[in-house]
Amino acid sequence: MEFLEENILNLAILEMAKRKNGASFCPSEVVRWIYPADWQFFMGDVNEAMMDLYRGGWINVTQKDKAIDPNFLPQGPVKIKLK
Repeated sequence: MEFLEENILNLAILEMAKRKNGASFCPSEVVRWIYPADWQFFMGDVNEAMMDLYRGGWINVTQKDKAIDPNFLPQGPVKIKLK
């Protein structure tokens, strides 16, 4: 749980997942929420945070309703959902 305290994006992903109450969402929603004017610049960072949480077993990440490979950053749109 140490990495959760170190990364605001990890915390923001988990907070958004909690607020979505079981609904899935895009990683871009997280950075638009935190950095509304400059969100595009943080997409790489939020994708890395998403993958850390996914590998840690905190969230599910899917692409076209299928779980993605946790060993690779996904290409294209994905959805996040709290486990």
